[in-house]
Amino acid sequence: MPTAIITGASRGLGLALAHALADRGWRLVVDARDGAALDAAAAQLRHRTEVVAIPGDVTDAWHRHALIEEAGPLDLLVNNASDLGPSPLPALTAYPLDELERVLRTNAIAPLALVQLAAPQLVEGARIVNVSSDAAVEPYEGWGGYGASKAALEQLTAVLAAERPDLKVYAVDPGDMRTRMHQDAFPGEDISDRPPPEDSVPGLIELIEGDRPSGRYRAAELVGSPA
Repeated sequence: MPTAIITGASRGLGLALAHALADRGWRLVVDARDGAALDAAAAQLRHRTEVVAIPGDVTDAWHRHALIEEAGPLDLLVNNASDLGPSPLPALTAYPLDELERVLRTNAIAPLALVQLAAPQLVEGARIVNVSSDAAVEPYEGWGGYGASKAALEQLTAVLAAERPDLKVYAVDPGDMRTRMHQDAFPGEDISDRPPPEDSVPGLIELIEGDRPSGRYRAAELVGSPA
């Protein structure tokens, strides 16, 4: 049974992907900051597969070690946990620097820290999927902090892929989704026209099960396109 770590798996894209992998027979090690929500998610998943749920914050070193220790030999690491930053989204000239440091720790440094810990346990052909955003490459007003953190994550992904050709290393932009984070980015606005996170999952599954070379991908462009 292959094993995957999925961070930020109590809701949204992380939970949707966890359900898809559970249906495919994966053993799951999942985390989230909200312990109650994580327990509820794990209870759903345990009807179909083995699940280890560890509440905590990926910026905490002890928590990262716990995830890796529980995983054992690892086939897949999905760095999905993210921090949007302040809401409403501030302009860069007014961005609190302590908040920016927190966003960078969560969205760029913690994923690399998990990769470093996981490296000795990654099996042959293992995959690393770093969930990014179009804000990493597009200059949207208000998205400077989050976008900078995802741009850093994408560069880390690209360099890791160059350094570890034995692995498949991906940065994937899932596109707009109807999630709590997206709602927090647009407080008071109606985001019901955004697709559910489940619509982005087939693209991630293509990276996990297909034979795409390491690189950056948009989830929407993966489905139905040749590898």
